Amino acid sequence: MSKAVSALRKTFFSELILTKSMGHRIAYIAVITALSVVSNMFLEFRLFDVQFSVTIVVSALAGILLGPLFGFVACYVGDLLGYVYNSWGQLYMPWVGLSTGVLALLAGLVFTCFRFRFRGSLYWKLALVCLLSLTVCTVAINTTGFYLYYQKIGFTEKAIEAISEKFGTGVTYWTYVGYRLLIGGQGWNCLANYALLFALIPLLNRIRPLNLNIG
Repeated sequence: MSKAVSALRKTFFSELILTKSMGHRIAYIAVITALSVVSNMFLEFRLFDVQFSVTIVVSALAGILLGPLFGFVACYVGDLLGYVYNSWGQLYMPWVGLSTGVLALLAGLVFTCFRFRFRGSLYWKLALVCLLSLTVCTVAINTTGFYLYYQKIGFTEKAIEAISEKFGTGVTYWTYVGYRLLIGGQGWNCLANYALLFALIPLLNRIRPLNLNIG
């Protein structure tokens, strides 16, 4: 195997995937895909008028465990299957599935490209994953997708009134970003997911039978 091919394999596939048998690889991918479906369908709840879900945690976990390529596929397919199983009477919004897939892709790249290890390196990598999640997935993909969608069909009265009251202006792209993060509750959902991610990944890493060896 050439050095170039070996480097590409190490970039797009996690150490866990590269070191396991084909049967174990399929099992890991199937479990993560199923978890993605479940998180999209059932692991959502409202608290203080804020919609919470664990999609960010599941997507980051997928990328870290499976690597960028399989992580992206598992999360995007998981979102699509969740919609097919139960659409809740809504149109399919492809940017939502794209954002979950891209988060897995980015999380996977962080852990495959930065393989250095030092005391606390795991937390630095998780912090970078959270930063990329917020800027690329929550804002650049998800919020932009919803902004363009509502720009076409019309923003809700609640959004228009809240933006006017909070920012003293009409709906623009950046006021909508502010509304979605600060008023719509997406910022709180992100923070809750980041806290859970910082607690869960080190915990999984310490479970010896799993032998995840996440760095």
